[in-house]
Amino acid sequence: MQKRSLSVQRTAHVYTLGQPGPEVRNIIIACHGYGQAAERFIRKFDGVAAGDDTLVVAPEGLSRFYWGGFDGEVVSSWMTRGDRLDEIDDYSGYLSQLLAQVQPQCAPDAQLILLGFSQGCATIMRWVVRTQPEAAHLVFWAGSIPEDIDYAPLQGYFADRQLHSFLGDADPFLTAEAIAAHEAMLAQKGLAVHKHAFAGKHTIVRPVLQDWYETVKQ
Repeated sequence: MQKRSLSVQRTAHVYTLGQPGPEVRNIIIACHGYGQAAERFIRKFDGVAAGDDTLVVAPEGLSRFYWGGFDGEVVSSWMTRGDRLDEIDDYSGYLSQLLAQVQPQCAPDAQLILLGFSQGCATIMRWVVRTQPEAAHLVFWAGSIPEDIDYAPLQGYFADRQLHSFLGDADPFLTAEAIAAHEAMLAQKGLAVHKHAFAGKHTIVRPVLQDWYETVKQ
């Protein structure tokens, strides 16, 4: 048996809050977590996108499946360990194409914020490492960044933008040991991250998100 790879065209699905236009000075690209749907995930950003100056874009992962059996909700994933490098290449190209479509429709100096939730954290970071988009803020919510990447060649890139980590104090997926190990890895990799602790579980808490956004929006 022989295995071959074939690149094919895919139809991606993207949800937005707000309208692209010259008045948009803040663009947020938000990547959902494993087993989520972008259509529902983006609702967490409704308060953030209340003004005309903000556009929230939530792309959906290319791999869809049923959650909880064939009659369950249709949800998505960004990647698995199977043929992982191909999947990373695919979603990196997808996100780059999306950004190239959205940015020209907004103000020329619009601030770009990249946010990942849970599995979306690694998705955002792997895309960033491949393409170095000119984002002002990289936000990792309820998740970790990959350990298998050499960040040293990109120290200059990361020094020019702010990295943020949001962790809930009741998140069942993030033990104290896991958090300590992740923070040690960040220090070893030379990545400075602003830590934001909040009261909550494995979710985006609207008031926490909105309070932070008010401090960084243009």
